[in-house]
Amino acid sequence: MSKTVVITGGNSGIGLAIAHDLAERGATVCLACRNQDKAVQARKAIMTRTPGAKVELYDLDLASFDKIHRFVAQFAQRHDRLDALINNAGAVPMRQQFTAEGFELQFGGNYLGPFLLTHLLLPLMQVAADEGGVGRGDARIVNMSSIAHNIGRMDLDTAKGRRPYRVLPAYAQSKLGNLMFSMAMARKLPKGIVSQAMHPGGVASPLYRDLPGWQYAVMKPFLIGPERAGQLAGELALDRTRQGDTGGYFSIQHPRIISSTARDEALQEALYQQSCIWAYTQPLAARVAQRMAA
Repeated sequence: MSKTVVITGGNSGIGLAIAHDLAERGATVCLACRNQDKAVQARKAIMTRTPGAKVELYDLDLASFDKIHRFVAQFAQRHDRLDALINNAGAVPMRQQFTAEGFELQFGGNYLGPFLLTHLLLPLMQVAADEGGVGRGDARIVNMSSIAHNIGRMDLDTAKGRRPYRVLPAYAQSKLGNLMFSMAMARKLPKGIVSQAMHPGGVASPLYRDLPGWQYAVMKPFLIGPERAGQLAGELALDRTRQGDTGGYFSIQHPRIISSTARDEALQEALYQQSCIWAYTQPLAARVAQRMAA
C-alpha cells in the first residue's frame, strides 16, 4: 500500500526537495501550501521528474486556525489515514507581522500553526498506527527545527508581539518551540506514532527571500542545496530503518547540539499546555484516555 504523506510548504526550496524524495519513494505526496500557483508548478516539476507520481494539492495557511481546520476537513474527505506529517513550512518576515488570531507571525505560523495541525491530524495518524493491531503500525511526525534554536529563548510574553521586533530572536524562538514540541510529543504519543525533529543544514532556500540582498550575498557561499535535506526528511518519514525511533534531532551537518532549554521537560510541558489553550485543542493525554476508554 502506498504511504500517504502531508508536507507543509512543499512548493519550493527544502519542501520541494522533500516532496521529490517522497515521490521517488512511491508515496502519495500531499502538498499543503499557502501559494497555490507555486503549488501547481511544484506538482508539474515532481511529475516531470517522477512520471506517474501521486501528488495532491491542498490550500493551507498556518497563520490562520480557521484555514488549518478547513484543510484538515478537506484532507479527511479524501483520506481515512495518514502515514506521515512533515511540518516543514516557515516564514522569516523582516518586519513584525501577525497571524489571524493575533500572534506574532513567526511564533504563530512557524510554531503554533504546526502544533494545531499536528493535533488535528492525529486521529488519521492513529489509523495508520493501529494497522495490524493497536500500536502495531507506523505513523510518523517530522518537525523542521534549526540550529538557531540554540540561541532561542522561550518567552511566552512575546507570543503576541515583540517590542522592539528583532527577526533573529523571533525566528530562534519559533525553532526552539518546534524542537521542544517534537520532544514533548515523543513522550506523549501512543505506541505506533513517533516524533522526530531535524535541522536541514545551511540550505539556499526561499526562506531567506526577505533578507536584504547584501546579507544573502554574504551567506550564499556557505549554503548548500536542498537535496540532502530532502533525503533526510524522506528517510525520517518513510524509511523502514527508522520505524519506532522517536525523540531524535537530526542534521546533515555538524554540530548537532541541542540546547539545555530545549531539553528541559518542565519547560516543554509548560509550553505544551499553554499552546493547547492558545490553539483551543485538547491535550494529548486526554485524547489518549478517551481512546482507551472507548
